[in-house]
Amino acid sequence: MTALLSTFQLTTLPPHAIAFRAQVRAFLAEHMPALPPETRARSWMGFNAGFSRALAARGWVGITLPAEFGGAGLDPFSRFVLVEELLAAGAPVSAHWIADRQSGPLILRYGSAEQKARYLPAICRGEAFFCIGMSEPNSGSDLASVATRAVRQPDGSWRLNGRKIWTTNADRCHYMLALVRTSGTAQDRQGGLSQVIVDLHAPGVTVRPIHDLTGDAHFSEVSFEDVVLAPDALIGQEGCGWEQVNAELAFERSGPERLYSSVVLLDTWLAALRKLPAGRRDTVTAGRLAGHLAVLRAMSLAVTAKLAAGESPVVQAALVKDLGTTFEQSIPALVEAALGDEPALAADGALYRTLAYVTQIAPSYSLRGGTREILRGMIARGLGLR
Repeated sequence: MTALLSTFQLTTLPPHAIAFRAQVRAFLAEHMPALPPETRARSWMGFNAGFSRALAARGWVGITLPAEFGGAGLDPFSRFVLVEELLAAGAPVSAHWIADRQSGPLILRYGSAEQKARYLPAICRGEAFFCIGMSEPNSGSDLASVATRAVRQPDGSWRLNGRKIWTTNADRCHYMLALVRTSGTAQDRQGGLSQVIVDLHAPGVTVRPIHDLTGDAHFSEVSFEDVVLAPDALIGQEGCGWEQVNAELAFERSGPERLYSSVVLLDTWLAALRKLPAGRRDTVTAGRLAGHLAVLRAMSLAVTAKLAAGESPVVQAALVKDLGTTFEQSIPALVEAALGDEPALAADGALYRTLAYVTQIAPSYSLRGGTREILRGMIARGLGLR
């Protein structure tokens, strides 16, 4: 573990990223809707196409994509600042989230010239929202057991059949970037997997929303029945889907979004504490959380530096995601205990409602982006332990 931790080099934000923070805060002051904390706590799941398009108008959807495709051409440090400010404010980012963070960079890296010209400008304009199709029924987090199959037809098109599940915003997105089997069987594991872009409005695609414990329905099950995909639906090389999806997951696991899922609750609790007399404030717990967050943020920033240098820090990103998820899930439990110790806090309705939502949704933090078991297996392999 010491060897792995030594790859995290202490990094500070460069001056241009620090200056960028003021621009983001000014944008939020103008465009952020006035929402109660229990709504802002849904930031990851807050779908607001208008807000996403206002962000896109500033060049901040596809922020790291080249200007030739409509992006801002900024570096990962600028994206770090943007994400940090959006989540701290509880902004509704869900509409453009996947396209900006994963699908766009993946298409830029592996897509053909035609695919880049078609999809990237639409992403940057906030007109193409993507979801990712990885998990399948009865497979858990074992992506290598993918059974959804795309079969090449004599005319070069693909015929797609199968199912994906726990797909965020599939009912409201335009496209899915799906991991599918193009050769072999599920017993071949990583071999024979490819990635394809699926138009979610194509004939044969059925999307069924799934309601979670909070009453929201941001997850969906997606079925494909003889869906015809154009020849250029394939992203990258056929059979290289496993390598590509791991690069995609490194984008997903490494950012500050893996630390701040509960930050609106944390801020709401701290605001309630400030209203109490000094002697009754839970400063020990607050200090512990602040210290923990500072270390995790430094680790996430170190991973961002590796991305800025063109590296693919898969193992480091997995470690940040695992530790960050544990931190995020600890916040509602600690705040709940604090409410039990200080009855005056329980009278704060906004705090109580925010806590109720985060408590219900927090178990999903260790599912999205890979379960703890999967992440720790990756970390163990990175350490040479398996």
